Amino acid sequence: MHILSDMSTPPTRQSFSGWRVAALASVVAVMTAPGQTIGVSVFIDHFIEDLSISRSAVATAYLVGTLTGGLTMPFVGRAIDRHGPRRAILVVGGLFAIAVALMSGVVGIISLTVGFTSIRMLGQGSLSLASRVAIARWFDRRRGAVVGVSATFMSVGLALAPYVFNRSIDAIGWRQTWLVVGMVVALVVVPIAWFGIIDWPSDVGQLADGEVVIAGESPREAVGSTRSEATRTYRFWVLSGAVASVAMLATGLNFNQIALLGEAGLSGSQAALMFLPQVIGASVAGLAMGAIADRTSSRKVVPVSMALLIGALVLAAFVAPGVMVLAYAVTIGAAGGAIRSVEGTLLPRWFGTLHLGSISGLSTLLNVGASALGPVVFSLGRDLTGSFRAVALATTVIPTIFLLLALLPGMTKTFADT
Repeated sequence: MHILSDMSTPPTRQSFSGWRVAALASVVAVMTAPGQTIGVSVFIDHFIEDLSISRSAVATAYLVGTLTGGLTMPFVGRAIDRHGPRRAILVVGGLFAIAVALMSGVVGIISLTVGFTSIRMLGQGSLSLASRVAIARWFDRRRGAVVGVSATFMSVGLALAPYVFNRSIDAIGWRQTWLVVGMVVALVVVPIAWFGIIDWPSDVGQLADGEVVIAGESPREAVGSTRSEATRTYRFWVLSGAVASVAMLATGLNFNQIALLGEAGLSGSQAALMFLPQVIGASVAGLAMGAIADRTSSRKVVPVSMALLIGALVLAAFVAPGVMVLAYAVTIGAAGGAIRSVEGTLLPRWFGTLHLGSISGLSTLLNVGASALGPVVFSLGRDLTGSFRAVALATTVIPTIFLLLALLPGMTKTFADT
C-alpha cells in the first residue's frame, strides 16, 4: 500500500501541487499528437504518393503497428504502477521524440510499419497512459471535473495539430515536419517530467484534492482492486468496450478524413481545417461529462457517449459542405471528448488508484487494438462499396450494443461498494 500522506508537512490549499501536475500532464497528453490518428492523418496521402503504396496498404501497416504497440500496454501500465508516472513520462517521452524524428526516414511499407509501431506504442499508448495516471493520483472528489478540463485541453491541442502539421508540410515538406515535431516533443516532455511531475501527493506531504491534514489523523493508504479483480466485473468490460468502440470508429473516420470529406467536395486544406470544429464538440462534451460523472450514476454517462458516436456515424454517411460538415465535426469531437472524461473518471472511482496503471494498461490495449481496426474497416469498406457511406451506417450497430449494455445493472458500484 502507498501512504497518501506522511503527515510531516501538512499541506494547505494554496500550496496544493495537484493543479500543476494536472496542467503539465495535460500538456504531455497534447504532445502525443504525432502518435495519434488525428496527427498521422495529414501524412497519409504523402505516404501513398511518395512511397508508391496503396491506401489499404498504409491502413494495414497502421493496423499492424498499432496492434503490435498495443500488446505492450499491460506491461507499461504495470511499470507505471511500480516506478511512477514521472519516470515513465521521462523515459517514454525521450524515446517517443526519437521515434517521431525517425518517421522522416521511412522509405517503404516495412519501415513505415516499424515507424507506426513505435509512435503508436510510445505516444498514443504509453505517454497517454502515464499522463492519465499522474492526474488520477492527485484527485478524488474533483476527479471528474479535473479530467474533463484535461480532456478538453487535450482535445483542443490534438484538434489543432493537423492544421499545424499541414502548414508545416506546405512550408518545409512532410519529412522535415517529422524532424521538427520530434524535436518539439523532446524539448517539452522531458523537462516537464524532470521538473514538474510528482508521483504521489504524499511525496510532498499533501493529500488528494488539496485536503488539509488534521493533526493526529492517521495517514491514509492508496487502495484499489488488482487488475485480476477488475476484469472479473461486468462494468469493466462494458466501459472498455464503449471506449474501444469510440477508438475504433473515430479513428477510422479521422484516419480517412481527408478522403471522406473530399468525397463531399472539400479540398485537402478544408478537410484538415474540419479538425478544428472538433475542438468545440470535444471541449463542451469533455467539460460537461466530467462534471456530470462526479454527480450522477455511471449508467447514464456511458450511454450518452455512445449516442454521440452513433450521431457522428450517421452524419458521416450524409456529410456535405456547409452546416452538415460542421455538425459532423462537432459531433465526432464530442464523442471523443465525452468518452475520455468518462473513462478517466470511472476507472479510478470503480477500482481505486493503487493498481490503476495496470488496469488502465489493459483497457488501453483494448482501446489501441480497436483503433487499429478502424482505418482498415473504413478503407476496405470504401474499396468494396466505392464510398464511406455504407461503412459508416453499418458500424452504428457497435455503439448501439454498448449503449444498451450500459443501461443494465452492474454499472453503478464504486470501489468503496466492492
